[in-house]
Amino acid sequence: MNAPVSLGAAGFLARYDAARHLLSGDPSVRDAAAEAFRRSGLPGGTSARRPEAWKYTSLRPIAETALQSLADDRDVSALLARVPALDSPLVVFVDGRFRADLSNPPAGFSTFAKQPEFGDLARPDRDPMTALNTMLAEDGARLRIAAGGDAGVVRLVSLATGAETLHPRHVLHLEPGARLTVLDVSIGDGTYLHNPVTEAHVGADAHLIHVRLQDESADAFHLATLYVDVAAAGTYDGFTLNLGGRLTRAEFHVGLTGAAAVAHLNGAQLLTGTQHADFTSVVRHAEPHGTSRQTVRNVLAGRSRGVFQGRIEVARGAQKTDGYQMNQALLLSPDAEIDSKPELEIFADDVKCSHGATVGELDAEQLFYLRSRGIPDQEARALLVRAFLQEGLDDVTDARIHAIMEASVQGWWDRQSAQAITERANATKAVGA
Repeated sequence: MNAPVSLGAAGFLARYDAARHLLSGDPSVRDAAAEAFRRSGLPGGTSARRPEAWKYTSLRPIAETALQSLADDRDVSALLARVPALDSPLVVFVDGRFRADLSNPPAGFSTFAKQPEFGDLARPDRDPMTALNTMLAEDGARLRIAAGGDAGVVRLVSLATGAETLHPRHVLHLEPGARLTVLDVSIGDGTYLHNPVTEAHVGADAHLIHVRLQDESADAFHLATLYVDVAAAGTYDGFTLNLGGRLTRAEFHVGLTGAAAVAHLNGAQLLTGTQHADFTSVVRHAEPHGTSRQTVRNVLAGRSRGVFQGRIEVARGAQKTDGYQMNQALLLSPDAEIDSKPELEIFADDVKCSHGATVGELDAEQLFYLRSRGIPDQEARALLVRAFLQEGLDDVTDARIHAIMEASVQGWWDRQSAQAITERANATKAVGA
């Protein structure tokens, strides 16, 4: 086992300086990213300075964490057993590196290690976690679907077993008329930082369904940044389910750059304990007749904290835009917290844009009704929580993936129920003593 590694900004920069000569790709791009990161640092890392985009989420816990790098040959079988089973191509990355022996990749697949190109959507000069990824990325998936092709479902899996930090760089490229469904799964064990950057190019009349299941270790940090470009009549259909991690953030930058382009950014965050999860999105309507939908549901227990920041930007020429965003929170504890910040920035005059937010707790009358019908308290609560989440899960239209999402939600609730039973038993023993 190696010595602890600091994750403060200075530590990351020192790591880059030491590894710079070993990293592939254009060194000038990495150097520029390192300089940008040197200026920005980690948002809220070791100082009070925090940009507006990080108003509700501080990365101080990351800066103050020292990680242990474990052996490289750790057994991954237990983590692999948690990967959703599907009869579909499988791409596996372990500690940020592609594992061909565990994978069955589809046609059109390559890796960043073989083609170290950073793409043109990501913005390391403005987004600090993208700058950090650009500095230290070693590998990632590159998947191109030919025009008119249908690649079906591809599982993209990241397993974290021992590395202190993972910085995968993924690129999804759909040519005109192509179809692809990606089940993007993150699973891990231990304390680590997973900092993936994904670029998705959706060609004219192409359709990308991107379902993300984040179920990292309870001690992990997961900070994902996604950049999406949608051409005319193309569709990006995204759904994110946040379950694991100590501190997590999913940040989307979506550009509807063609007429009649469509983007769906839906999700659910299920948190407990002291978990902190942040869903941030910026959707830019650049051309007419674009449509965007964002609905994020939060179920918050314990002392957890959820964050939703959603901004819709409508350019002057993007007439007939239809944009909508909604954040809903169900608080299962008086100590849970939700921060919601929806925004509209509109420069066109013929648009239909709206946003909203709701915060509440389980309906006491509904709970009483279920209990009066003989349903145990914890089961009654589960029914109401599932009803709250069901409409969101219905956004996942692939039946097989929908079943995986439902099973993941059920597993989360089963863990909460078991914990609640244990706490009540301990409280009863304490009173008896």
